[in-house]
Amino acid sequence: MVLGNLLLFIVGIFSYASGAFVGINLGTDVSNMPSAPDVVSILKANQITHLRLYDADAHMLKALADSGIEVMVGVTNEEVLGIGESPSKAAAWINQNVAAYLPSTNITAIAVGSEVLTSIPNLVPVLVPAMNYLHKALVASNLNFRVKISTPQAMDIIPRPFPPSTATFNSSWSATVYQILQFLQNTDSYYMLNAYPYFGYTSGNGIFPLDYALFRSLPSVNQIVDPNTLSHYDSMFDALVDATYYSIEALNMSGISIVVTETGWPWLGGANEPDATAENAETFNSNLIRRVLNDSGPPSQPKVPINTYIYELFNEDKRPGPVSEKNWGLFFTNGSAVYTFSLSTSNQITGNNSDFCVAKPNADPGKLQAGLDWACGQGGANCDAIQEGKPCYLPSTYQNHASYAYNDYYQKKRSVGATCDFDGTAATTTVDPSHGSCKFTGSSTITPNSNGGFTTIVAPGPVTPQGGSATMNLQVSKIRFLISAVFLALVLL
Repeated sequence: MVLGNLLLFIVGIFSYASGAFVGINLGTDVSNMPSAPDVVSILKANQITHLRLYDADAHMLKALADSGIEVMVGVTNEEVLGIGESPSKAAAWINQNVAAYLPSTNITAIAVGSEVLTSIPNLVPVLVPAMNYLHKALVASNLNFRVKISTPQAMDIIPRPFPPSTATFNSSWSATVYQILQFLQNTDSYYMLNAYPYFGYTSGNGIFPLDYALFRSLPSVNQIVDPNTLSHYDSMFDALVDATYYSIEALNMSGISIVVTETGWPWLGGANEPDATAENAETFNSNLIRRVLNDSGPPSQPKVPINTYIYELFNEDKRPGPVSEKNWGLFFTNGSAVYTFSLSTSNQITGNNSDFCVAKPNADPGKLQAGLDWACGQGGANCDAIQEGKPCYLPSTYQNHASYAYNDYYQKKRSVGATCDFDGTAATTTVDPSHGSCKFTGSSTITPNSNGGFTTIVAPGPVTPQGGSATMNLQVSKIRFLISAVFLALVLL
């Protein structure tokens, strides 16, 4: 038993020592949700090493076995009440959703509820008791050194996050937040923060520039500086994280690190959401990944990396609300990337480096019909896929059919000077318009291989430069040190 516990502890050390990470959230309010094995194949194909689930779905946890992916499971808001009132229910939850899957499925954290303080305040009295009961169940199962417990909270509980140095938690929640922080300190866990620069920018009435929210450099005259500490903030993301550190400090607590459990940028919005674009989403997430993987913290905690989970894997098209609410995903459900990004410090590119030619949403139907006829005829496009009964026939609209025909023509003829105009009815986009089994020419897709898994298929266009990880040498040295430490521990047993 001692050796088994030591090995679990060693696995935890290796996870901690491997440097900052970027993970991803998996929401499931999705039409045509892929099967659990297919989701894992997409994660592995894109070298995603950390996954946050909003529940403890048995199919996903089984599919993640032996994948090496670190998993954060979730106690849903609906489950918090029962667990917070009953230690036996907490023990049953741990046995059923955590202990039953370890060590094959690498569960390393439990998120208790989601933004409980601001979304379901009537659960606040049982939130910390739920966390305590779950922790005691972990201790009883000898899993408390491997699995950490925390509760994700929104930035809303910090009413004035700028300047960061004067930020404090809302006084209405101070007592509960203090209890949460005490729990995190006593169990050597971390604060889970949902921080969205997108909302900070769009609700800021122009106070901060868009470049600040997107991690772009600002001219010297527009630098964002905390007037009390004179710390420079290169991004709103860093400022939000630092505001949380200062809020924790204001409650006389310290030594608690922050993990950003949600952040991201929508790639599509409605007419009143002009900043929700694929270009902005690509810029934000690409710069976010580079920022997190440089292994540094915000100005107040420069040596504490900001491990981060991007929201989210797929577009949750069934969610209510504005158009942007449905379009935060990095991938379509067929495994193709919405836009280009890299989830590591290497130069590997995920997604499409090319653009697509599609019909404009409000184009004149008559002009679309003329453009479609020309592309499928004189233009030489292969339009078989949009015939009735074929993969791209539905939805049977001028825009859909014209988009497929325009793009096929454009991809085949662009090298000899073809343009994407079609009498003003077409435009290029970096967003892959493929959907379901309908694959547009030039798409990077995930298709089943002979083993029942998925293989990345890169059509002409995407470029995958070769390059090694910038943190590899550091990680190897850490691993050598840990191997020595493990060997010594075994000798002393």
